[in-house]
Amino acid sequence: MGFNCGIVGLPNVGKSTLFNALTATQAAEAANFPFCTIEPNTGRVAVPDSRLDKIATIGKSARIVPTQLEFVDIAGLVRGASKGEGLGNQFLANIREVDAIIHVLRCFVDENVTHVEGDVGPVRDAETVETELMLADLESLEKRVTPLTKKARGNDKDAATQLALVEKALVVLQEGNPARTIQVSEDEKKAFDMLQLLSAKPVLYVCNVEEESAAEGNALSEEVAKMAAGQGAVSVVISAKIEEEIAALDDEADKAEFLETLGLEETGLTRVIRAGYELLHLITFFTVGPKEARAWTVRKNAKAPQAAGAIHTDFEKGFIKAETIAYDDFIACGGEQGAKEAGKMRQEGRDYLTKDGDIMLFRFNV
Repeated sequence: MGFNCGIVGLPNVGKSTLFNALTATQAAEAANFPFCTIEPNTGRVAVPDSRLDKIATIGKSARIVPTQLEFVDIAGLVRGASKGEGLGNQFLANIREVDAIIHVLRCFVDENVTHVEGDVGPVRDAETVETELMLADLESLEKRVTPLTKKARGNDKDAATQLALVEKALVVLQEGNPARTIQVSEDEKKAFDMLQLLSAKPVLYVCNVEEESAAEGNALSEEVAKMAAGQGAVSVVISAKIEEEIAALDDEADKAEFLETLGLEETGLTRVIRAGYELLHLITFFTVGPKEARAWTVRKNAKAPQAAGAIHTDFEKGFIKAETIAYDDFIACGGEQGAKEAGKMRQEGRDYLTKDGDIMLFRFNV
């Protein structure tokens, strides 16, 4: 099960610097945080989780394997991308393939770094990208109305459902609002997802600030935070330049010291990875044993068999039960045996909703 975030933005906003820092950081920490390049512009990075180390220590695990998130460095966008300007067609096609958007916004002023719009305006830049996505969605939906109408008149129920969603989406987009603001019922969700609307993707705004503002942000990043709050979205402040410098340090003590001098408790990249994980409504469960302690990813409200399927499809097909210990109980009881003795290990069936932090052992029969 793979989940990915596309890193987007106008040219010269620090998008590639952020991606390069992500990949360099994870490559440098290969022992505990594997990184592998799939394509030149795609990389998997470990999701930081201090719980995994504690579980591994208690379980005396020989190996630690964190869960991962995939990041894709998408071609820079320019105004007119929806009509194919610049690398518009490639940009839009790449966005269609990702689960969420990490939108990098330039929140620093530097006369030596040109801006495609002539001056720095992160909220305007965000609106430029959003507008291009909405225009592409409008064009896509308008092409579907006639064929869906014909099918719906022929008593095609699926076509009638999809047509109703298309018409609802067209109204929202024509009013200047992205598709992610559309209220969709649980019954409509599958049909809505099939529309593959670009502006329906969840968005995380990353404010790239100058080094001096890495800890607290600046006036420009505050504007973005207000915009994000109004959309029900999230923004994160980083300095891509600082992240690049940290990624170049090999020693963990040197990194910690460098962060301390800047008044930072953790890297901006850590916040971006964690926020991206939350943006996709993902949770982590763990498996632990002498060979390895491993983190696994599932969507919130995933049932126990789906969690088992994240490990192997056979586990889901032949699911019998899940022996489950809550993370806090595992730590408090000193591991699996202590949790068993304290009555904290539970036998969960098919309808159990996996909780974040669960330590699970699956029983199955194929």
